[in-house]
Amino acid sequence: MIAIRGDRLLDDLRTLARFGGLSPGVDRIAFSETDLVARRWLVDKLAAAGLEAGLDRVGNVLGRDPAAAKAILIGSHTDTVPRGGWLDGAMGVIFGLEIARAFRESGTSGPVGIDVASFQDEEGTYLPFLGSRSFCGTLRDGEIAAARAEDGATLTAALAPLADAPAPFRLDPARHVAFLEAHIEQGPRLEASGKKIGVVTGITGIRRFRVTATGAANHAGTTPMAMRRDAGAALVRIAAWIGEAFPGFAAAETVWNIGAMAFRPGAANVVPGEAEMAVEIRDLDVALLDRMEQALAERVAAENRGGVAVAMVRPTVVAPTPMDPSIVAALSAAAEAQGHAPVLLPSGAGHDAMELGRVLPAGMLFVPSIGGISHHVSENTADADIVLGCQVLADAIFRIMQKMS
Repeated sequence: MIAIRGDRLLDDLRTLARFGGLSPGVDRIAFSETDLVARRWLVDKLAAAGLEAGLDRVGNVLGRDPAAAKAILIGSHTDTVPRGGWLDGAMGVIFGLEIARAFRESGTSGPVGIDVASFQDEEGTYLPFLGSRSFCGTLRDGEIAAARAEDGATLTAALAPLADAPAPFRLDPARHVAFLEAHIEQGPRLEASGKKIGVVTGITGIRRFRVTATGAANHAGTTPMAMRRDAGAALVRIAAWIGEAFPGFAAAETVWNIGAMAFRPGAANVVPGEAEMAVEIRDLDVALLDRMEQALAERVAAENRGGVAVAMVRPTVVAPTPMDPSIVAALSAAAEAQGHAPVLLPSGAGHDAMELGRVLPAGMLFVPSIGGISHHVSENTADADIVLGCQVLADAIFRIMQKMS
């Protein structure tokens, strides 16, 4: 097996956290000055580890093993949400750096090497998964030109400082045999169970719905209840039905959410004439998602009564991405060999492995998030859990390589 150096791993993670560091937390938004400086720092670190490293014109960093014709790609992202944490994404990238160094220092050689990537804008400041989708060649015509941040800044302008960088790096099907991503869990399950390693079985699919109701605004004090065309009441009834009915459809890992609801004109003394809400469902099972969507559509249709028109559209559909069973097995065996029975669980959050997993065998490893907190300055994981996670990932990669030899 390959021994990683935990002290060096933690030093690099803490150095990376200084780029945009908030003490605690990190603010390293995609394409910001701190983001680009951090990416150039990473290029230097990868080069020092013996990889051919560069930054492309969409902001992706890639380090390639120059001695290998085939490679396992390890990666994640180093951009953050505003006032985010120091480990989200960054940990997976630095795991790749440390594992590449450890393999080189061990003198281990074979037909398969280690490549390392930091994909740009996973967090979606301008375009979610920009870097991994660019790398996989799945960006659609016009997406970059149309992409904007919440403040109206264009992705085209954000890319301008990289105009002289190399053309976008691309996944090489003849070279890249698998993708592995390590990540903090961003949830409470590992910590609650006392387990140190999570092995991801798949990344859930997402269905998002916009439900709208149109009635008639009127004086709330003078309009009899039986004569109201109350758009707000229609959506409240649907929301209550979701809470009562969805558990009957759901599997153990299904989650759903009503994340936004608005009434217009929005006054205590006015019957709502218009209302809308956002509903989301996540699960690995497409058939289950279909059943829940159909049930919701039928319930929405049933509310078209009493002079209120209710409609539903589905603006977002993300297909589930199962992880490769052989990689799941290798990660699980590596965790067991370290004395830690893993938790097998889906990822309810999207990751770069979702995009890579559509075109390559992929796997993900989780380490515990203290308090289940992420996307926040207090995001943290115990040092010992970080080091263990990196060693388990290195051991799993060694197992995968042995099977390929």
